[in-house]
Amino acid sequence: MSEDIHSDIGSDPALPPDTKLTTTKQRWAQEGRFLTGRVTRPETERLPAGQHLVKDWPVLDLGMTPVVTREAFRLDVTGAVETALSLDWDAFRALPQTRNVSDIHCVTTWSRYDNAFEGVSTRELLERVRPAPHAAAVMLHSYDGYTTNLLLEDFAAEDAVIAHSWEGAPLTREHGGPVRLVVPHLYFWKSAKWLKGIEFIARDKAGFWEERGYHMRGDPWAEERYSDD
Repeated sequence: MSEDIHSDIGSDPALPPDTKLTTTKQRWAQEGRFLTGRVTRPETERLPAGQHLVKDWPVLDLGMTPVVTREAFRLDVTGAVETALSLDWDAFRALPQTRNVSDIHCVTTWSRYDNAFEGVSTRELLERVRPAPHAAAVMLHSYDGYTTNLLLEDFAAEDAVIAHSWEGAPLTREHGGPVRLVVPHLYFWKSAKWLKGIEFIARDKAGFWEERGYHMRGDPWAEERYSDD
């Protein structure tokens, strides 16, 4: 479930003609680009196999919790894109904001239902940077040195969000604040905390946990926990 916090512009005839961004968005809709299936699931399919529900939010990291102030924060979007971006905190918050309510599933077997995240939709970012035709995946880079990979269609999921808030409050440091990615339909190690870089790449390649035996994609409903290699 998603809710756009900013109002739509509407159909005022005095508005300027379509920009390149709106034209691109319309073309993606016509092509059905980035569609990956359902966002919501029937209650009987909501909890993936091997998972158990929790009410708290367990904290998992690499043993280091970086301190990233809003003043020092910067998100760089680079690689195979038409327009690279380097966003400080004010520029990031100036982008259209979205509120998504989604479930999260950790590969360590816990799941938590109905998390309200606020931030910038990944689709909003895609419209602005316009990936090159040969872009196939993204590599996420975090302030603690962590990396993880996502196929472009997974990064572009309808409910994926670059989040700064959870349950109406700023993300805490231990949960990846000031900014983390949230991709609800994959195991949560794919939702990089303390996000500082999004690199568009031509070929999918392994990140930190993927190099250490974890699955390259991480679909909870397919139990893609570990590599087949």
